[in-house]
Amino acid sequence: MNPQVLQEAVQKALKAGKKRRFLQSVDLIVVLKDVDIKSPSGRLREIVTLPNKPSKEPKICVVAEGDMALKAKEVEGVEVIGRAELMEMRQNRKLAKKFAKRCYWVLVQAPLMGLAGGILGPALGPRGKAPTPVPPNADIKSLIERFRRSVWVRVRNQPQVMVRVGTEDMSPEKISENIQAVLNAVENKLGQGKIDKLYVKKTMGPPVQIVR
Repeated sequence: MNPQVLQEAVQKALKAGKKRRFLQSVDLIVVLKDVDIKSPSGRLREIVTLPNKPSKEPKICVVAEGDMALKAKEVEGVEVIGRAELMEMRQNRKLAKKFAKRCYWVLVQAPLMGLAGGILGPALGPRGKAPTPVPPNADIKSLIERFRRSVWVRVRNQPQVMVRVGTEDMSPEKISENIQAVLNAVENKLGQGKIDKLYVKKTMGPPVQIVR
């Protein structure tokens, strides 16, 4: 897509609407066409790592024990739980729902994946989330940094994708690069010609159409 056209639309969206007392996110809305979301070919659920990390980082939670848990706890802002907390959530589903609500990413040490999936899956699924397995010998700190600039790109109940691609304090150039990464993922999965309309907007701002 033409970078200049994309940047102009982003710049317009950043200027639109009233100034708020909080840092607004910048969202991309992708309206699809000729896509049957009930068929396997029309399903879209991809993890996309953005080239530029938004100022608002997603909440990351880690389910692990031993050395991986210790290393994850060294990273500021990361919530770490283990087998004991999972068993407590099994007895109290409200705890699992609260956990699922506050965590955007749930990275799970592979040996705990079966247990975590059974307990957290029912709470994460309705929110469009899922536990992500982590190999036992993975560098959890590097993974956390990668997922801090990653987003779910998914189709849920409507033939469209809505995903956060930045924050209003970012430059139009960086937001545009993130948008392009999302569009590439959509087209790689669904094929060329499946994107009908594109809009970009701030959390509380009006949508601005991106003319392709």
